[in-house]
Amino acid sequence: MSAETPASREVPQENRFKVWRQTRPFWAGLLTMIGGVPIAYLPYGDMRLGNMTLAMQTTAGAGALIIGVLLITLGLTMWFQPIVRVFAGVATIVLALVSIPVSNFGGLVIGFLFSLIGGAMSAAWAPAPPVEETADAGHDGEPEASDEADFEPGTEVVAAAGVPEQREAYEPATETTIDANGGRNSAG
Repeated sequence: MSAETPASREVPQENRFKVWRQTRPFWAGLLTMIGGVPIAYLPYGDMRLGNMTLAMQTTAGAGALIIGVLLITLGLTMWFQPIVRVFAGVATIVLALVSIPVSNFGGLVIGFLFSLIGGAMSAAWAPAPPVEETADAGHDGEPEASDEADFEPGTEVVAAAGVPEQREAYEPATETTIDANGGRNSAG
């Protein structure tokens, strides 16, 4: 594709986001980024209740911040570089598992679950096969007549497909017959 022929000509304006979303593991990236936020935020965040401040600051705050930022980066990688979706999915699963002991039980289990599901979805996602359209299809929308339309009442129809081939007579297998048949074993 060159700069003279942008992809926006092929797809109507209102469907561009839908087409973009369907060509990459969109939901996997979104869940991964959502999972990275509580993992990175909770060790540094605090909550005020009147004059009392509740803080979950731990010694592993830097590790939690690194894991959260990496998860957000992997989510963006799933969106903008879908070719590395399997690597990003496996790395997301590993970081989600590491976040359990490092980042307050994986962002109070919420970030862990979102990241784990997003990583699994990314590793399992596969692009749709390309649709092949032929220029010489020549189909006018009318149904085609089948071979059964020319059926004559006096003829007999015999189904050739679906009949298995007949095998030779059954002989009990012994060591010598297995070797004599060239080592070919049959299962029935």
